Amino acid sequence: MRIVSLLPAATDIVAMLGLTGQLVGRTHECDWPPGALADIPAVTATSLPETLTSREISAAIAGDAHRGSSVYQLDIAMLEGLKPDLILTQDLCDVCAVSYERVNDAVGLIDLDTTVMSLEARTIDGILDTVDAVAALTGTEGRAAEIRADAERRLAALPGPVPGAPTVLFVEWLDPLMPGGHWVPEQITHAGGRSLLLGPGAHSTPHQWSVVADLAPEVLVFGPCGFTPERTFDELSVATAQPGWADLPAVRAGQVWVVDGPAYFNRPGPRVVDGAEILASILGGRPDSRARRVPLDVG
Repeated sequence: MRIVSLLPAATDIVAMLGLTGQLVGRTHECDWPPGALADIPAVTATSLPETLTSREISAAIAGDAHRGSSVYQLDIAMLEGLKPDLILTQDLCDVCAVSYERVNDAVGLIDLDTTVMSLEARTIDGILDTVDAVAALTGTEGRAAEIRADAERRLAALPGPVPGAPTVLFVEWLDPLMPGGHWVPEQITHAGGRSLLLGPGAHSTPHQWSVVADLAPEVLVFGPCGFTPERTFDELSVATAQPGWADLPAVRAGQVWVVDGPAYFNRPGPRVVDGAEILASILGGRPDSRARRVPLDVG
């Protein structure tokens, strides 16, 4: 089978199902497994410079020139030449990847005989259901069962809901502030925390930074969508310059953290279980090496 993935999370799923050898096309943002995708052509590109700040990215996406997934270019000629049997895309977030509607339009335009599957997971169970659905199309149901069993075992080993759980604000975007939605509140609950602003499956919306002082989170975790930890640190002044920052309980307790959002929190793939384990390590006082504490003097 010839597979094209138009979503980094779908590429993660393909790899975990042992199908990397059948992947013939990917997005320019696909970066996992490390070193395994170098010879697989990227069929997408973006018009946004990598140097833009989160505020500049937000403004560009909201502008007239960039509406939704129009910030991504799809190489239709390359897609036609790859002759995929299966294309994996999404329709969950208009600014995360090429949309299902746009891919269907492209497939109809070039008259490809292919299956287009849209991944729509909003919860952890939904993510595992997506793995099952991809497996059913690719004959890898046995491997999918192993992935689900492993995920359920590891999640069951985490603290889960606990009385007096610390309040956690996960920041998915810095400017404007957007809290982690969809499966992120579940990750927090599994880890032994209490999610602020959003519950399981809820879609994230912009908030004023002033709400953070009112919420008084006991733990603050920054994992912006598409940002490396280094890039997140570069923009932390957006948060640390806010009135009342130094008085937040999380700041006073040294419980402000930066994590790799794209790897463990932003993408609807099985590695969200790793993300829950990272949060559990923070809340349990034994921080994982994949979480970096923000020094009190940053900003």
